[in-house]
Amino acid sequence: MTTTPIIAGFYPDPTICRVGETYYIANSSFEYAPGVPIHRSTDLVSWTLVTNALQRPEQLDVRAAPASTGVYAPTLRHHGGRFWLVTTNVVEIHRGQMIVSADDPAGPWSEPVYVDGAIGIDPDLVWDEDGICHLTWASTAPELTGIISAPIDPATGAMLAPPKSLWNGTGLAYPEGPHLYRRDGWWYLLLAEGGTERGHAVTIARSRSLDGPFEAAPANPILTHRSSGHRVQNTGHADLVQLADGSWAMVYLGVRPRGQTPMFHVNGRETFIAGVEWVDGWPVVDEGRFAPVPPDHSFVDRFDSFELDRRWVSPNLFPHTFTTWQAPGRLVLTAPAEGDPRPVLAARARDLEWTAEARLDTSRGTGRFIVGIDGSHWYGLTADAETVEATVVVGPARTTIARVPVPPGDGVRLRISVREPAAAGPMPPPEPDVVELAVLAADGTPQVLGAFDGRYLSTEVAGGFTGRTFGVEPVAGEVVVREVSYRPHTPTDAESGTAS
Repeated sequence: MTTTPIIAGFYPDPTICRVGETYYIANSSFEYAPGVPIHRSTDLVSWTLVTNALQRPEQLDVRAAPASTGVYAPTLRHHGGRFWLVTTNVVEIHRGQMIVSADDPAGPWSEPVYVDGAIGIDPDLVWDEDGICHLTWASTAPELTGIISAPIDPATGAMLAPPKSLWNGTGLAYPEGPHLYRRDGWWYLLLAEGGTERGHAVTIARSRSLDGPFEAAPANPILTHRSSGHRVQNTGHADLVQLADGSWAMVYLGVRPRGQTPMFHVNGRETFIAGVEWVDGWPVVDEGRFAPVPPDHSFVDRFDSFELDRRWVSPNLFPHTFTTWQAPGRLVLTAPAEGDPRPVLAARARDLEWTAEARLDTSRGTGRFIVGIDGSHWYGLTADAETVEATVVVGPARTTIARVPVPPGDGVRLRISVREPAAAGPMPPPEPDVVELAVLAADGTPQVLGAFDGRYLSTEVAGGFTGRTFGVEPVAGEVVVREVSYRPHTPTDAESGTAS
């Protein structure tokens, strides 16, 4: 059984489709903009980010989205020579499910249409033999509960018939994440059940007709790690794909918790893959078929052009609304007006151990280099022209740990390092990791301002559905970002005890 994700870090709720010999995965993005990252692969284990589908304010409004709201689980499909993406913006849930389309998954994606009356989350699209598109979703409307489906016109969002109930799962909590498939004269309905925490599971049922009744698979759940010692937990929210050679695979989300009970996961829900065999008309999951190798997620961004790399996102705001490119190595971040959302030029943390550095010019303002899981759970280094402060924020508690002068040199260099805690006995350390904050001198010598328990930047403490991001926040005035770098730690780092 693999413990290596194919898309590591905060990339939850995967949905997959194939066109020829190329595969595409889309993931949910919650309050972050731009939204819905899309990756591409030709071998199912190595993936490249090609775009964020929702790149314009006309497509995505998350300005008022609290943490872990915004864009929930999408479905990505290809039909009639066009890519179709359906999702839910839960801050606009009253508008119904949102559909965009594109000729190329790299975009541009169309303006959205909404399916009025389809109130709920986790929508799915499928086409029957007559070419009719069916929308399926987990309803949150009090008058129509459970897994609901209706034929629609995906170009306009119009419902073509009243919605109907399909199958509400095996009886576990929170039946959601529906996906419909047509195979060998059967309609198969795949669900997530048990909630997206430790009880998460994948179940499936089938029917000869969309009118039902749906018969549950005798071996349900077909995938779960609940109540096991597997290093990957919370497995569920799956999607199936038929490969170019006729075989099948499944992508699903999971987390990698560490530390003592209840254990803590910090990088969010990640995307994993397994093989699928069809036995007696039912899918059987083979978790050992694929052997992903962790890619090198390292980067150095010197902001050489006005177009930001696709990795950069921000909670509640599109990065272009608070960034201005002046020249290579001069990306200006402007602090918000009073009452506006908090801007952070952020990237997802991808590895269990890593180091990130930022080189800033704070001569005309105050900037902060932070790692966090939401606006109430973060650790950061705040710099102005004269001083650097290390701050820890856990819920309502906010503490300044240390304050030091800015070292002499051209600007200020700040470092965040995340490492495994040292073992002190037969039991695992209580924390999942240790987060170290440091200021670097001109020659790279670190001045460590503190090392902090990473559990307080975990989903188990903060709650919600996202994962850690790191980045630069303009706090006051203007801050110039000259360079941001990120690299995972290597075995050599661990052996030498270095984090730089």
